[in-house]
Amino acid sequence: MQTSVDLSQLVSAIGDAVVVCDPDGMITLWNGAAERIFGFTEQEALGKSLDLIIPQRLQERHWSGYRNTMQMGQTRYGSQVLKVPAVRKGGGALSIAFTVALLRDAAGAVNGIASIIRDETERFQEERDLRKRLAALEARASA
Repeated sequence: MQTSVDLSQLVSAIGDAVVVCDPDGMITLWNGAAERIFGFTEQEALGKSLDLIIPQRLQERHWSGYRNTMQMGQTRYGSQVLKVPAVRKGGGALSIAFTVALLRDAAGAVNGIASIIRDETERFQEERDLRKRLAALEARASA
């Protein structure tokens, strides 16, 4: 039995952010989870550069990788999770983890990138706190 899936409903309902960009890095799709995670409404994000959510200090590095991915037509982040800092509306920092999928036209040329993004801020902070506690315990044990 084959089940038909309404892809727009799936993208809207999914708990992770789904962000799609064109070859120039302009946002063409921004779901409700992206609004919740980053604080920008769909209207505020569509047609804008990904710089909207990339910390300024990382933008040059990001765009170098983005351009390379568009030219080469391949990425290692399709199956490997990338963990990076990001920014919310208003400038607040967060930690995200994401994978990407290259979107191709009928001729096979890359014509966009879709990202599935999860807010990992709380988990990242918990891990950082645990590492600090472990370091403190190890320092006491060796004293």
